[in-house]
Amino acid sequence: MRLDKFLAETGVGSRKEVKQLLKKSLVTVNDIIVKDAKTQVDENKDMISFAGEPLVYQEFYYYMLHKPQGVISATEDKRDQTVIDLLQDEDFREDLFPVGRLDKDTEGLLLLTNDGQLAHQLLSPKKHVDKEYFAKIQGLVGSNDKEKFAEGFALTNGELVKPSELLIDKIDEAEGISEIRLIIQEGKFHQVKRMFEAVDKKVIYLKRLRMGSLWLDEELPLGAYRAITNEELDLLKKID
Repeated sequence: MRLDKFLAETGVGSRKEVKQLLKKSLVTVNDIIVKDAKTQVDENKDMISFAGEPLVYQEFYYYMLHKPQGVISATEDKRDQTVIDLLQDEDFREDLFPVGRLDKDTEGLLLLTNDGQLAHQLLSPKKHVDKEYFAKIQGLVGSNDKEKFAEGFALTNGELVKPSELLIDKIDEAEGISEIRLIIQEGKFHQVKRMFEAVDKKVIYLKRLRMGSLWLDEELPLGAYRAITNEELDLLKKID
């Protein structure tokens, strides 16, 4: 790896900024001052320091975000705030992206990473990764809905959805509101909302709780994020 890329990857600065810092003799490779940005280094073996502080190379980053409403699941947008915009400057990287998407008005768990292979594993229909949601539904959800969801059915436009697990947590007959959890293994456009529209009901609040083995941290406030733990990452990678 080129030295300027290594320094940029470890957060020292942009490629342009790094070149200026190198000229100031602030970077050493194995205790030798190096000024040439093109110098090749081994990120796993060479001891590289900036201003006397050793730098540790990390290839992949994984952040659990508690996505709030009003923020879109994209890396950039000219009109709306994106999930990437929620990152602090010290955590921002140009190669980070959200794994899948949540609608603008949907809250909950979103994984941000630069690990394309893991993202593919989690999103691939062949891997059957569970996505669990909590929702408030306008309408009384009943056993007929549970049976229909368990069998799989056609949406109002004729598009088929695979079998899913519908769990009824609470029914408020006076208000006509149901609280449910839904476990699906797909990620069609507005899928949860469209599934309930197909049974003449309306989603009025939606939150993703889980993706595979990764559960939303209940102590993580809306709009906040944290690095996932090694244990969470190991479990997440155990995809059949």
